[in-house]
Amino acid sequence: MLGSISMDWAPGDRQPPASNLETMPRPSRRAFLAASAAALTARPAFAAVTPTTAATDVVIVGAGAAGIAAARRIAASGRKFVLLEAAAHIGGRCVTETRTFGVPYDRGAHWIHAPELNPAIRLPLPRGVEIYPAPPSQKVRIGRRYARQGELEDFLTTQARANRAIADAARKADVACAQALTGTDLGDWGSTVEFVLGPFGCGRDLAQVSAVDFAKSAERNVDTFCRQGFGALIASLAEGIPVKLATPATAIDTRRNVAVETPKGTITAHTAIVTVSTNVMTSGAIRFTAGLAERQLDAFNKLSLGSYDHIALELVGNPLGADSDDLIFEKAANARTAALLANVSGTPLCLVEVAGTFGRELAANGEAAMVNFAADWLADLYGADVKKTIKRSHATRWNFEPLVGGAFSAAAPGSQGARRILMEPVQNAVWFAGEAVHETLWGTVGGAWESGERAADAVLRRLGAIKEPAPEPIAPQARRRHQASPNIMRE
Repeated sequence: MLGSISMDWAPGDRQPPASNLETMPRPSRRAFLAASAAALTARPAFAAVTPTTAATDVVIVGAGAAGIAAARRIAASGRKFVLLEAAAHIGGRCVTETRTFGVPYDRGAHWIHAPELNPAIRLPLPRGVEIYPAPPSQKVRIGRRYARQGELEDFLTTQARANRAIADAARKADVACAQALTGTDLGDWGSTVEFVLGPFGCGRDLAQVSAVDFAKSAERNVDTFCRQGFGALIASLAEGIPVKLATPATAIDTRRNVAVETPKGTITAHTAIVTVSTNVMTSGAIRFTAGLAERQLDAFNKLSLGSYDHIALELVGNPLGADSDDLIFEKAANARTAALLANVSGTPLCLVEVAGTFGRELAANGEAAMVNFAADWLADLYGADVKKTIKRSHATRWNFEPLVGGAFSAAAPGSQGARRILMEPVQNAVWFAGEAVHETLWGTVGGAWESGERAADAVLRRLGAIKEPAPEPIAPQARRRHQASPNIMRE
């Protein structure tokens, strides 16, 4: 998963004051790298593939956040499981690496949304892992200057008006968010608000997003970061979990027990949990021998992944004059815009975030075109000299990652109910999990993690390891949103 996927590459609210922007202390490079190395020492136990004829209890397909959460739950119960991962690494859309810039770089999910609701963050953190709060404010550039307090208030008021219109429409029908805004005066902030709530928050333009899905997402007005990288944190939680890497599931047969075919052999189990992305499911990469119900196939299609990518730039010497983890938008005139997360965790790493239809089209032109756009965009906002300070660069292109196929799910208009359909098991033998299988924390690593735990509990009940009846999932109450918070799977 990215992003967010994600990549904890969904929209949410941040309710910042219009002034008194907080800054984060900038750690020394030596201390930063020492802490990162400590976090990255945790590793899962990588296992060789041994085809089985005797059934194990459960096969888990995918070692992203949902798969790791499910595996931890199954392992704690003492039941036997096999965890398969198609990639050569764990984490899915939540991956941290340090080789590109010499500092932790989350290629997918970076923001830890709603930490009070995130079950992964409530676990004991490994030594050396630091979670710290994201600054509560954001900034807006208007040409070559920052918005003044009155202008920021206008921006926030316009966002509140848009959120309110979408929430009001969602109470009547599941229309597109763009349709819900018909008749709502967004003034000259329209393009910016539409970007913040749509591409930046959902990975899709508002015309492609269900108003009910948008309104149901839990408020995310409190965010945190992991200094060593969100991907490094998730990987540390997989320590001791055996994983069969580079082992994609190619077919699942549920006619007699569950048989999961891989290029390295077939694994037989009583049950399975499938955590791959919705786009992988619709690609046909995993064939269900007994077939999926038409409503389930339709649900995967209606929850296809949006587009959200990082254009990462190393800007030495802080030429933007930004604070640590500053979130900066521009007052845009059209959809050709982006967001900036500056000086990530106090480093020279800056992320220019592109998303939605424009981001997808830009990524299709290749990494060089993406980096050129980011350089030109920053030059328009801060002056041409900023280009001279760009050292190393990298751009993610999650839509073209064959094992993922995009950033994070966004329900099409009229399709919010598809998320609950994916919570239904296949022949009481196969359960789905992932950020798409969560009604209020979709698009987040926390949602993926919770869905993995929920699927594992369902499997354990099926196996008789849990006797009590399954509790109905309690979704955090959706609240009216006033500010957009960056997404997972972009998170």
